[in-house]
Amino acid sequence: MKRVTTVKELREHLGSLNISPIGFVPTMGALHEGHLSLVRRAVEECPLAAVSIFVNPTQFNDPEDLRNYPRMPGEDAALLSSVMRKDDILFIPQQGEIYPEPDTRIFSFGNLGKVMEGEHRPGHFNGVGQVVSRLFEIVRPDFAFFGQKDFQQLTIIRELVRQTGDKVKIVGCPIVREKDGLAMSSRNKLLETEIRAKAGIIFKTISNAAALASKKDITELREMVRSEIEGTRGFSLEYFEIADDAELGLKGPGDRLKPGRKYFACIAVRAGRIRLIDNVEIPLL
Repeated sequence: MKRVTTVKELREHLGSLNISPIGFVPTMGALHEGHLSLVRRAVEECPLAAVSIFVNPTQFNDPEDLRNYPRMPGEDAALLSSVMRKDDILFIPQQGEIYPEPDTRIFSFGNLGKVMEGEHRPGHFNGVGQVVSRLFEIVRPDFAFFGQKDFQQLTIIRELVRQTGDKVKIVGCPIVREKDGLAMSSRNKLLETEIRAKAGIIFKTISNAAALASKKDITELREMVRSEIEGTRGFSLEYFEIADDAELGLKGPGDRLKPGRKYFACIAVRAGRIRLIDNVEIPLL
């Protein structure tokens, strides 16, 4: 693979190859098997693949989270070298390459950006919109691959593309999980040993809730989820919601799931000092 650090190098390499379609996987590094599954998909489906590693400061509303986010570019490059081909591109830019000037753009995602993560992480999705649109502008991919773990982000990126008129096709890919069901995440590396040993409770709990979502009211489900999560020492529930995949409409008390839509049980948990999210699609009867 070709490793580049500047926009100029990246565009020169792309221009010299003149290959399409281009498959793109934007990441913040600290790569794991979930990321690699996206890269493999890009490699399988596109004659040229590009991966970016950039810890985007504009999407962090917690400065400590930004400081603590794991950074391991050497290990990441070694992992990618086993998956990517000779002409594929690894783009590891400095902040000035992505933001040569402060990005003051404000995106409006409506309800998509106000619920769940939008409520609990103000400004997060505006930062996602800034960096993703900028990376699309730089790489000019035909396809971009994102994990379903960030379900709300995936929905918002599709809306971003609709708003900007970008021709890139957004491809959502399945969540990759550890043996105990914990969704793979770069933040898992930061979990304390005792907390990690019990973290499978997150997937177990939302799977049980998803199975009951057609029968139980959201209020009862929330109480059940909170009891399970907070009954596990070191864990606390930030939110549990049921949302559709089109408008992120949340199920309220007394609401029924509507036929013809996909719904997901979504959760955010504090596992020790680390915040984790996950989701499970709800089987409709």
